[in-house]
Amino acid sequence: MTKLALGSHPFLLGFEGLERLVEKTAKSEAGGYPPYNIEQTSDTSYRITLAVAGFSDDDLSITVEDRQLVIRGRQDEAGETGMFLHRGIAARQFQRSFVLADGVDVSGASTENGLLHIDLVKSEPERRIQTIEIGKG
Repeated sequence: MTKLALGSHPFLLGFEGLERLVEKTAKSEAGGYPPYNIEQTSDTSYRITLAVAGFSDDDLSITVEDRQLVIRGRQDEAGETGMFLHRGIAARQFQRSFVLADGVDVSGASTENGLLHIDLVKSEPERRIQTIEIGKG
């Protein structure tokens, strides 16, 4: 059986990057920290919620790089004093990425009760009709 690449299908003209995008998204799923939810809050909006207990707002950064939403968390262990008898809450850094479709933008972010909420909004593209003139060869 032959594997058919997404970008090679004759009806998908100009979608060569789609397969790379799918592979990139699959690689970013490796490792499950921190856990997250994605919910659709309306027809044109979404919310990503990450569990970031122990991280302050200053420990978190949110950027959009080439249509990729990147959330990073880094805690500073320098301020900790005392000797731990047991340390089950690790102060580890993380990076979680989500690929955004064209027309999807970040509208805001907030933290509440150890959860980071990132709100996204999808704008509807305007519909247009283009008539192509047929010229004589």
